[in-house]
Amino acid sequence: LDYFEAGAQCAITASYQATPLGFAARGIDPVQSRRLIVLSAQLALQARDVHRAAHPEAGPLLVAGSVGPYGAYLADGSEYRGDYALPQAQMLDFHRPRIAALVEAGVDLLACETQPSAAEVAALLALLQEFPQGTAWFSFTLRDAMHLSDGTPLREVAALLDGHPQVVALGVNCIAPALCTPALQHLATLTRLPLVAYPNSGERYDAAGKRWDGDGGDACGLAGRVDAWRAAGARLIGGCCRTTPRAIAQLAQRLRANALHGG
Repeated sequence: LDYFEAGAQCAITASYQATPLGFAARGIDPVQSRRLIVLSAQLALQARDVHRAAHPEAGPLLVAGSVGPYGAYLADGSEYRGDYALPQAQMLDFHRPRIAALVEAGVDLLACETQPSAAEVAALLALLQEFPQGTAWFSFTLRDAMHLSDGTPLREVAALLDGHPQVVALGVNCIAPALCTPALQHLATLTRLPLVAYPNSGERYDAAGKRWDGDGGDACGLAGRVDAWRAAGARLIGGCCRTTPRAIAQLAQRLRANALHGG
């Protein structure tokens, strides 16, 4: 299966913050937690089946299991800073149940997304090898176009992931749209893997107030940036937090038009 052939569409499961530790804080036991994570995959897979039945002409329809960072569990905005530390054994224990549930539920691949920390990326790569049938893309939040949010140069992270047989793409997500192009251009010098780009609306997350600040105007301009992202090597393109259905529809229309014209 070529994950990134022309016309492929991809849905991401609603498991970004779905972890046993997070559920435990709500009084949900590990067995129930696993069921909920599996359900997030089953719902996406069922939606794919329904869409395929109604649109048999549709191209490949993929389901990626979302594996959010430890910072998302902390719910303090640290997925945009990467300023947390956890021994690798504990990091593995944190991520293992969710990955196991998603893989066994039958997702096509994993989305190790919104990753701000080089140490966590290394832990996830080690954990992925416990599931040899699984594949994943890794996408990062950034301090600037050349550094992860924790300050690690992207070249170091790309060197760790590039060439690994279970890693199918590298990229960025939930960063401002304006940062995507220079970040992708830099990543393209570090890897031959397909690139991933799905920015947020351009708003900033206020962790203390639990809200997004700004007007989100950049979300309306996603479609206008697609050509630059594709030129830099992006093959899986979409939107993350605060992007709207309208913005995604415009983006998809632009991608379809490019495909029709061989772009």
